[in-house]
Amino acid sequence: MAFRRRREAFRSILTGPACIRPGSVYDAISIRIAEDLGFELGMFGGSVASLAVLGDPDVALITLTELAEQMRRMSRAAVLPVLVDADHGYGNALNVRRTIEELEAAGAAGLTIEDTLLPQAYGQAKTQLISLEEGVGKVKGALDARRDPAFVIVGRTGAVSVTSLEDAILRAKAYEACGVDALFFTGIKTTVELEAISAATRLPLILGGAPEAMSDLGYLGEQRVRVALQGHAPIAAATKAVFETLKALREGMPPKALTGLASAELTARVTREADVNDRMRDLLGIKR
Repeated sequence: MAFRRRREAFRSILTGPACIRPGSVYDAISIRIAEDLGFELGMFGGSVASLAVLGDPDVALITLTELAEQMRRMSRAAVLPVLVDADHGYGNALNVRRTIEELEAAGAAGLTIEDTLLPQAYGQAKTQLISLEEGVGKVKGALDARRDPAFVIVGRTGAVSVTSLEDAILRAKAYEACGVDALFFTGIKTTVELEAISAATRLPLILGGAPEAMSDLGYLGEQRVRVALQGHAPIAAATKAVFETLKALREGMPPKALTGLASAELTARVTREADVNDRMRDLLGIKR
């Protein structure tokens, strides 16, 4: 299977000794750039999926079909392994099973299923969590739906910043007991919290952001953190570049006077123009 090699590469990261930073990707061009620059892993976040597909903020409006189709486009464009933020699995444990099926078929290397209550409940402004029992049911549904044993399933919790460190550890150990491949934590603010989690669990850890005091990859690796996210700057940079370019054009700047544009060489590289030209020559008899 072509996708299995990507999943095995991701598993090698999780079982290795070091912590890596993934590249935030969201479409065919961004994943090719991340691959060309040597990133070992791509991260397809729920927030960037909502921005790239819908142009909406991250309030759980994107559907599973839309997320999977965008992942499918990226899988076609590059072979970089991608970890997908699958949010709450788009419903209950049965919906989680469908989420696994769709994203596995779309070529993802793995995904995270979190225990956040999504969409937000009426009248509740603060983040809420589902019960531990429901979270365990979702994890079990995910594991039951997996067809490719190399596909990585990650249990995720934000309990550290929502309820307590103790609750986060309780949930993590329950997901670990179910058989997930790794544990994903958001909301960790101190080394004390991270070290307590590391001591209480045994699986590879993934951090969804951490304060600057925990930016040292060597230290994170010692705490069994294998992937540490660093936000989603690429789509923010792209948004600003498009806005400023369109604004300049709207205000009358000639296209030739614009700065900060991709060169013809870079565009040819990320569109794999040389490969396409070879195929046109070999298959269509067209020389370019």
